[in-house]
Amino acid sequence: MERRDGAVIAVVGRLLERMGIIDAERFRRTADLAWPRIITGFAIMSKQTADLAMVGIAVGTAGTAGMAFALAYWEIVTMIGLGLAGGTVSLVSQNYGGEETERASLVVGQSVLLVFVLATPMMAAFVFLAGPMIGLFSPSAESFSHGRTYLVFVAPAIGFEMLNLIASRTYTGVGDTFTEMVARAGGAVLNIVLSAVLIFGFDMGVAGAAIGTTVSTGVVTVVLGWGMVGRSYGSLGMEPSPVPITRAAVGFEPAILRQIVEISAPEIGRRLAQGIIVFPLLWIAATFGPVIVTAVEVGRRIRSLLNSVNWGLGLASSSLVGQRLGAGEEDEAGAYGQAIVRLSLVIYVGLALVVVVLAEPIASLFVGSPEEAAQAGAFVAVGAISAIGMGVDGAAAGALLGAGDTRLPFVASLIGRYLFALPVAALGLVTPLGVAALYLAFLLETYVPGGINYWLFRRGRWKEVSRRYRTSAESS
Repeated sequence: MERRDGAVIAVVGRLLERMGIIDAERFRRTADLAWPRIITGFAIMSKQTADLAMVGIAVGTAGTAGMAFALAYWEIVTMIGLGLAGGTVSLVSQNYGGEETERASLVVGQSVLLVFVLATPMMAAFVFLAGPMIGLFSPSAESFSHGRTYLVFVAPAIGFEMLNLIASRTYTGVGDTFTEMVARAGGAVLNIVLSAVLIFGFDMGVAGAAIGTTVSTGVVTVVLGWGMVGRSYGSLGMEPSPVPITRAAVGFEPAILRQIVEISAPEIGRRLAQGIIVFPLLWIAATFGPVIVTAVEVGRRIRSLLNSVNWGLGLASSSLVGQRLGAGEEDEAGAYGQAIVRLSLVIYVGLALVVVVLAEPIASLFVGSPEEAAQAGAFVAVGAISAIGMGVDGAAAGALLGAGDTRLPFVASLIGRYLFALPVAALGLVTPLGVAALYLAFLLETYVPGGINYWLFRRGRWKEVSRRYRTSAESS
């Protein structure tokens, strides 16, 4: 099987090289890292997409609207976790690439400590403030009840999910994306099965979806945790982490913590800028009724599924750029970043075309009537087109992240979402644009940051930034 996969990658690599997209050897290394991450990302994103579809069938648009409001808060959790994990992968890949494995282990241990600091208050908020949190959207009474229920039952999954993200990024940083793929994809399948049983078998509706997510996410934490402390998986094909968490690694290390926070804080900000904009967008959508709220959420979920390609290419970009920088090969790091941006653009254009053609049939999986499917289908099509900008953004920002350059991408995210997308969406409330303003907002929130981050990458300042974080640069 491995031989066949290698042969396919080699053939595709030669074809892409002839087209001037990416060198065949760079494609091989990128694909080796990316394809398990893409499957992982698709599996993770499919969990809530499948939950939304099942809730739509079992409960209706009141349930999907309530779940959309709750998932906006879950997205904040994910974005904080991704931001922290982004700092982790940057430092792990650079230290591992520079053969500083002990230091890489310290990075992972300190990241785990930060998870507990961040996750605890968020879990408490989900349990004790669920009502006021959902109430911010001014939903109908039925949607309010469903949204509050989801938050309470999914609260324990917050710590699990953030730990899973740290483990996943650690494996990516050392070049092993297969182990996390098996664990995360297995967890996604378990999530869908549990949710289906609880939603349909026990008639638990939104609560069943939340419990399925919590239990399956906890199982993934146990599986990944086993390897993260250096224990063998036996004959499963999964590998223990080469930078395992030890007792020494979880002791207080202020210098390492400072570096993680320095890199992660802007990345958390960038991610939060992506997540927080959902709140005003859903509030605006709620003024048009629960069907439009559901349509917006369906469009966002399909775009999130497409974004699974970014899980692979963005992380491959971070890891390969970081490793080349760690080895002192700045020009090669730049060549990898540029090639992965081109590859991402080609893939996303192809995927967007397919989804646009199938937009209405896809939407009909989430809503009942043909009228609702037409409305949701429009958002699915626009979401697919906006994913092209997301693809460029992910690959370019991934390269910058690999270098530890996270501040300006954060600013780019703010500009695209809050100076462009949000004001345009608000025009729908005061002009004849109406719902069409939300379509424009979908496009602007990805294309503007994507363009800015690509420009930042081409500018090359990130090479200078990276020298502050690698011992090879200090000693040269």
